Amino acid sequence: MLHYQTMAEDADVEYLYWVGCTEALEERSTSIARAFGKILKASGIRFGILGTEETCCGDPARRLGNEYLYQTQAQQNIEVLKNHGVKKIVTACPHCYNTLKNEYPQFGGNFEVIHHTELITTLIKEGKVKLSKGLSSAVTYHDSCYLGRYNDIYKAPRQILKSLPEANLIELEKNKRRSFCCGGGGGRMWLEEKIGQRISENRIEQVMATGVKMVATACPYCSQMFEDAIKAKAIEGKLKVRDIAEIVAELL
Repeated sequence: MLHYQTMAEDADVEYLYWVGCTEALEERSTSIARAFGKILKASGIRFGILGTEETCCGDPARRLGNEYLYQTQAQQNIEVLKNHGVKKIVTACPHCYNTLKNEYPQFGGNFEVIHHTELITTLIKEGKVKLSKGLSSAVTYHDSCYLGRYNDIYKAPRQILKSLPEANLIELEKNKRRSFCCGGGGGRMWLEEKIGQRISENRIEQVMATGVKMVATACPYCSQMFEDAIKAKAIEGKLKVRDIAEIVAELL
């Protein structure tokens, strides 16, 4: 079991790892947090987490229309971050990334925020993360809405996948700016679709059309939505979902 140092224990770190609600509390996504922690440990980077001091970034509340709750959560988090002298934040959740980077400055929360794919790319280039083996099958990559269209991060995830030994990246027909939502954004993670086909199942059908056995994601929302869609379509043995951090951690 990896021990993640909290900022209360020692705030002398290079990065605060903002875990996010999904990776901290949702069973499927906790493995993403463990994988990214393993990568950070292997790289030698000094990092810390807020632990019990971390609360929701406020993204779901704002997207679902509860602006008062969002502002309360944002101001509380900004105060905690400032109290610990946080300058740099890394997170594996595009929703947290977008909120911390683009929306917290509205309330005086000005921090350098990067996504975990950006940091992993740098660590691989610098030789701080070394991979001992490659993927055994072809993989496709799904562009998360909040990472791609909202923040123009398309290169980093693909650079990671292409850097893997024996890499075989097959692009989806709808990719980058033309990507197709997983169905979890805008608060839809907590709402049920009752009309037409579920968006997540539609996207999984697009993934299956490529013939790959693994779809890589860079967002815990996407991972969860795809896991549910795969179960709904009873294709667990034909397709796996892996966050890029999980893939890299397995190949260390």
